[in-house]
Amino acid sequence: MKNRFLTVALYATSKSERILSIAKQCKEVLVSKKIKIFANENFLQLKSKNLLIKTDQEIIKDADLLLAIGGDGTMLNCSREYGSEGIPILGINLGNLGFLADINPDDLTSSLLEVLEGKYSADSRFFIEASITGSKKKYLALNEAVIHSGAIAQMIDFDLFIDNTFVFSQKADGLIISTNTGSTAYSLSGGGPIIHPELDALCILSIFPHSLSSSPLVLSPRSQIKVVLNQNSKRCKLSLDSGETVSLKKNDIINIQQSKKFLRLIHPMGHSFYEACRNKLGWGIGIVKN
Repeated sequence: MKNRFLTVALYATSKSERILSIAKQCKEVLVSKKIKIFANENFLQLKSKNLLIKTDQEIIKDADLLLAIGGDGTMLNCSREYGSEGIPILGINLGNLGFLADINPDDLTSSLLEVLEGKYSADSRFFIEASITGSKKKYLALNEAVIHSGAIAQMIDFDLFIDNTFVFSQKADGLIISTNTGSTAYSLSGGGPIIHPELDALCILSIFPHSLSSSPLVLSPRSQIKVVLNQNSKRCKLSLDSGETVSLKKNDIINIQQSKKFLRLIHPMGHSFYEACRNKLGWGIGIVKN
């Protein structure tokens, strides 16, 4: 029997009726188990003696578990904000694919009760961090860091180094550096490989390279990646998890490496990565004949 959770926080990035409805259901389950409930300001209208509105720092300090209500975008936001600070995350999937958010709203009560009773599995996911030479600021990502032109049909020109060894120079629409977690996200759309969550690895994938030969490169998460923007790369962007965006300029050097921070992701019992791929990516679906 795993440790049970005594204080649970609710998190969402919007105040939609559907999210509030799911939050009410979560609240009923948590109250029935006599668990203390925290929530961010998006749940202000649910405030009561059983549900306390707390600041981010209070949630980070006191919560044992965070329930993220939404899709993978919500999961990515709360993973960077709370999960990176050590709070385990359990996702309730209201999105489309939902590789990070496991619980289907139809199974919410039974699945949540099992987790609260200690019947769950957990895995650890690493973050990557990006920085720009000359700046002390570091940017965190769970899925991927993407360097791109910020415009349609406009290439960037860059040199790639791994562990201070030159790899190649290339012109392309951009470059994706993804984690194993991000291998089923943007990287997959570009033809990158699916990497099992238990295999700690990074993947480097060029976006529409101006080359007759270009393949994804899978490497150790301990690799030090350096991307040097050349003279022709005048206006570029660095995007983290399709959210935070940083402006770049020619001659900038972008450094990407594994962060020291990890996410503890909670799954209901019976969770299977292969089943998720089968259901969400349509594996094994035959041709339907009229």
